[in-house]
Amino acid sequence: MTGSSGPHVGIFVFDGAEELDVVGPFEVLAAWAELSPLRPRVTTFSLDGSGVRLAKGLCVVPDRAAPDVGPLHVLVYPGGAGTRPLLADPEHLAWLRGLRADTPLLASVCTGALSFAAAGLLAGRPVTTHHAHVDELAALDPSALVDTEARFVDDGDLVTSAGVSAGIDMALHLVARLDSVDVARAVRHAIQYDPAPPV
Repeated sequence: MTGSSGPHVGIFVFDGAEELDVVGPFEVLAAWAELSPLRPRVTTFSLDGSGVRLAKGLCVVPDRAAPDVGPLHVLVYPGGAGTRPLLADPEHLAWLRGLRADTPLLASVCTGALSFAAAGLLAGRPVTTHHAHVDELAALDPSALVDTEARFVDDGDLVTSAGVSAGIDMALHLVARLDSVDVARAVRHAIQYDPAPPV
């Protein structure tokens, strides 16, 4: 989505990212872009602009390469098995630290928080992640204050969410925070999101 002067949200995509970690927040934020007078812009990007294959095989062609995405107001960083090689990539972690310096709000979904931890971005911060990876996050940064019950944790310039579908809840929270509760409710109505489980 282009041609907007409103808040710019970038969703980082990479091989092995969990599908719903990417498309759940994207659906919420794209609906926000359609409904809000703020005219936010949502951009997907990969490190080099190439297409990526997500964890269960869905292929995504991003809008931009990381060097071309431009200034962001919000970075959304998904989780998934593809975070594992990124955790061990010093160049990637340095890139994340650089984004931290220039981006007012970082948001992770699921095990995306592990990459933030490996980059040293969670020290002493209240955070959450997928319930099965709490110990892994704690090992990466023992000073992080991990909330094992929350769907998402908002700590000002850092918002982390629990596993997979919690990224939708977090994205709706971002809309309410960056715009208004009324607009977030309009987005929720538009996408017919009702979290009461059917079984």
